[in-house]
This record gives sequence, structure tokens and C-alpha cells, in this order.
Amino acid sequence: MRVAIVTSGRFHVLDLARELFNLGHQVRFYSYVPRNRAERFGLPRECHHPLLPYVWPLVALQQRGPSRLKEKADTLLQRAIDRLACRLVKSCEVFIGMSGLCVQSALAARKRFGAKVFIERGSRHILSQKEILENIPVAPGAKQPCVSVFNMQRELAGYELADVIVVPSLHAQESFVERGVAKEKVFRNPYGVDLAMFLPTPVPQTNPATILFVGAWSLQKGCDVLAEAWRSLPDTRLMHVGPAGDAVLPRHPNFVHHDAVPQWELKEFFGQAHVFAIASRQEGLSLVQAQALACGLPLVCTTRTGGEDLREFVPDPDQITVVPPDDSTALANALRQALGKVRAGSGLRDNLGNAREKLSWRGYGERYDACLRQRVSPLTGFRSAET
Repeated sequence: MRVAIVTSGRFHVLDLARELFNLGHQVRFYSYVPRNRAERFGLPRECHHPLLPYVWPLVALQQRGPSRLKEKADTLLQRAIDRLACRLVKSCEVFIGMSGLCVQSALAARKRFGAKVFIERGSRHILSQKEILENIPVAPGAKQPCVSVFNMQRELAGYELADVIVVPSLHAQESFVERGVAKEKVFRNPYGVDLAMFLPTPVPQTNPATILFVGAWSLQKGCDVLAEAWRSLPDTRLMHVGPAGDAVLPRHPNFVHHDAVPQWELKEFFGQAHVFAIASRQEGLSLVQAQALACGLPLVCTTRTGGEDLREFVPDPDQITVVPPDDSTALANALRQALGKVRAGSGLRDNLGNAREKLSWRGYGERYDACLRQRVSPLTGFRSAET
């Protein structure tokens, strides 16, 4: 099939573009990701259709401009990419666009080419997300996380026009069904991992035992809850890799912070840790969870991280412990048990074994390919597929 993919950054859809190309589809990837960076992640040159020459001033303002202008730049950039895609996207049977970004372009692809519209939503339904963010406890005078009216309206417009809404986890799928979206309209496909980059690691023989979290240190990621749980675990170290967000970084000799690093450097940190923990209050499916599992770490997560969906890809589901969000006691107990199991072991940690390929990006692409072949047919038109 001829497949158009429209996005701003790389996200998971660059991996999707590469895998669909490898499966024989004609893929055009429209993004402001530079060609050399896209090729570094395996995207063939012929698939890359650059948007950066058209929008680089807005990208620069969004990424490096003063904070007071970043939200405005983000709004302008979304509109610009959507309008550009209306003009640049060529004939296709399938249009895959990021939610909140692709509205006019998705409609244009349907009207001009008869394309089926797949909207990629990496998190819960926008109204569920809005509700969760508005109920996060914040310190007096601190900014409450929220969803802008602009983003909410564009998200809802995308859901309405989509033939298929693609989400990475069951909890995200359920949030759409709870708000009246037909279950057969929502395709659940958990993200994959680069198995060549993330390999099994030996159990660290260092003290103290180390809990690792990778991502923004933020309230949305539940880092305040993670820090509270960690404080109840004596003689443990908490290591963070990623940017500092709106949660307070602990001041403690056993808390170690590292700024964000390129993806290919993360394996060094996975090799130093005994357990990977993520306490998010809401997100679709955190990619670092699959990376940690591929490196052999047990995973402790909440019901709103997508970690529970990864149990179907590991021979031993007990390697993944799931607790409710906002429950530091349950999180601490789960971490204590996971650390006890790891510390009792030694040698190479291999969580995936013979099932390793199921968690790969190729496996992710094959599931997507099967959905396309069921739902997009020039002879039979739209057909429901299993979700």
C-alpha cells in the first residue's frame, strides 16, 4: 500500500515507517526530523520527505526560544505542519497522522485520495488526560498541569474524523470506550524496542541496590510518589536519567541525577540498575519500559504506564509488577519485593528468552501491517479488525 505518515518529531512513528517499508509498503514520512537523524534510526532515504526547510524558524523558537513564547510557537508549528501536509502529501491508500497535529491534512487525504485515516494517539483520551492532570496535587503557587483548549479541540476533531484510532495500551483503549468511542474503532498495538541496542545485562554486584527511572522528573510521571516510596527503602539508591521537570528533585546522597542522554547510551544506565520503576499518573505506554525489560531489569509500574500490556511479551509475567497510581505504599512494597528477587540472583539477566522477537519493532510493524490488510482493502473497503 501507499502509506503517508505525518508527524512533527520522531516519536514511535519513525520506527513504524521503517518497519512498514521493510514489509513492502511504499512509505512517505513527512516530518521536521533531519534526514541524517532519520537515517540513523534506519529510515531509508527514499522515505524521508523533509518539512524542516519550511518550518525551521518555528522549530527553533519552540526548542530554544523563551519559555513565554514556546506555547505560542507550538500552536503555530502544529498549524503550519497540518497545512503543509495538505499541500505536500501525495496519493496514498493510508494516511497515518499524530493526534492533535493532523486535522486538515487527514481530511484532505481522504477527500483527494480516498485514504483511510489512522490517527496515532500515544496516551489516553484527551478528556481523560485533562481530568487526571487537573487533579494532580501541586504545591501552593505551583502551576497546575493542564490541557490547552487548542489541543483539546484538535484532539477531539481528530478522533471524530479517524477511521481508526491507534493506541499503545489497554488502559488507553478503555479511556476511549468509556467516552463513547466504538471499541472496534480503536486499535491497540504496544510499542516495540530496538533489540540490537538493548541487550541482556549482568545483575549488578554493587551496593547500594539501585532503582532506575528514565524520563522527565515531573508530576505527570508520578516522580513525587516514586521519591516518597524510595525514602521508605533504606540502603537503596535512586537514579534518574532525564530532564528536570515540575517535580522537586530529592536532595539526598543516595539520589543521583543525570541529564538526558541519547537513546543508545541508556543501556549503560540499565546495566547499573537492579530494578526499573515508573510511577506515572498518565501516559499511553512508556517506551523505556520495554527497553529496561530487554536489558533484563524487572519492571515496577502503575496501571497507567502501559507496562501491564508488556506482560504478554515476556515468558515470566512476574517480572512486571503493576500497582495503582498515587499509592506510594504499594509502590514501595513492590520495589522491595523486586529488589529482593534480583539481589538473590547473579549472572546475565534475560527476561525475554525465545520470545524476544515479539517485543521488537518488527513485531510491532507486523501487527500494524495485519491491521492495515484487514481494514484497508480497495475491494471490500473498511472492515473491523480484532483489537
